[in-house]
Amino acid sequence: MVILILHVKGVTKQIGGLLAVNGIDLTVGKDEIVGLVGPNGAGKTTLLNIISGITHPTAGKVTFCGEDITGLKADRICKKGIAKTFQIAESFPNLSAKECVMVGAIFGNSHMPGMKEAQQQAVEILNYVGLPPEKVDTSNRNLNVVELKWVQLARALATNPKLLLLDELTTGLNPKESSEAVNLMKKIRDEGTSILIIEHVMSVIMGVSDRIVVLDHGEKIAEGRPYEVVNNQQVIDTYLGDMDVF
Repeated sequence: MVILILHVKGVTKQIGGLLAVNGIDLTVGKDEIVGLVGPNGAGKTTLLNIISGITHPTAGKVTFCGEDITGLKADRICKKGIAKTFQIAESFPNLSAKECVMVGAIFGNSHMPGMKEAQQQAVEILNYVGLPPEKVDTSNRNLNVVELKWVQLARALATNPKLLLLDELTTGLNPKESSEAVNLMKKIRDEGTSILIIEHVMSVIMGVSDRIVVLDHGEKIAEGRPYEVVNNQQVIDTYLGDMDVF
């Protein structure tokens, strides 16, 4: 039996005359990886922003670990156990990688470790995600895009989340780096953190997801196991196109 930790019910977000998301229902279970895919403009990032408190829904409800968190501010939601990464990997350019992750450790959860403990945690987590040890004390402004992605992921993990929201983590990674990212996400899941991930690289989303949800024009058009979704004719017509690419 799957234990649900996230339940999104009827969530709608209207921006001007546009329905960015429209009546979305979505769940994430404990120790589950759910992939979120769809064309650009489908509402994927908006949905993650609503779950994480960055923006508030026009209608609908978000329940996390049995608690209604709809409309709470992002910092409160983070401390309850939901952390998010962003499409654009920008992280405090004047801080080092280690200092950036310390921010997550100190301010992102209810534990509030001291500086020494936060520093130790930051180094351990940066090593865990695969940032080269010689880059730990490097200023973020001197890191490349891939390294910034690992720092951003490490900062999110430093908040000790129960649910991790990943927005195009593998964009810009080469095939080897993408494969390593898939293995890392599975490791994170196996160690007790559920994941909801937006991804356009289908080989990644197919390789990592337990379930896949497909959005189009703000609405959910399909949901199921990876093999079910990629064989759904509406998904093929709307998003996947030529199946020979797989």
